[in-house]
Amino acid sequence: MSDINQQPEQDKNKVMTRKLVMVVLIMLAFGFAMIPLYDVFCEITGLNGKSNGLAVYEQQEPDTSREITVQFMTITKNDMPWDFQPVQTQIKVYPGKEYEVNFRVKNRAGKAIVGQAIPSFSPNLVSQYFNKTECFCFNQQTLAAGETEEMPMRFFVDKDLPEKYDTITLAYTLHNVTPAEQQTQAAD
Repeated sequence: MSDINQQPEQDKNKVMTRKLVMVVLIMLAFGFAMIPLYDVFCEITGLNGKSNGLAVYEQQEPDTSREITVQFMTITKNDMPWDFQPVQTQIKVYPGKEYEVNFRVKNRAGKAIVGQAIPSFSPNLVSQYFNKTECFCFNQQTLAAGETEEMPMRFFVDKDLPEKYDTITLAYTLHNVTPAEQQTQAAD
């Protein structure tokens, strides 16, 4: 009698086990799909600094009929012992003309530190029209103890920027990416 009652219970357990295995497989597949989906999302919206990347500027006639204000902001994460700020907090630009701005950094630590600046835009959509031809954010930057440096960023705003946008805010968040073994050696 107990074997008869146990059979439906075992069947229910097998069905539940299959369902759970399927959920785990779906979650695993979703986890792998998130990376390319996130990249597409960031490219469309401009979130997390995903912009067009390195652009090539070809000399062209700028659109002097409109002026765009480009504002620069910097954020330094708590574990980053650098002073980091734009030399100019904003400039007026003509779409189609290339400009250069500088950002000043100083390492306040008593050891070499490696930093990485991650850009983000506001409004998000403008990242599609903001083209960097040179930027310190493309590579990690290493500063020796007490070292100060000016880092250039060259850019142009695409002439196709919709008319409704007359202000672009570019914010850089500076992260400490010093390798752990380098931090340990410096502490010793």
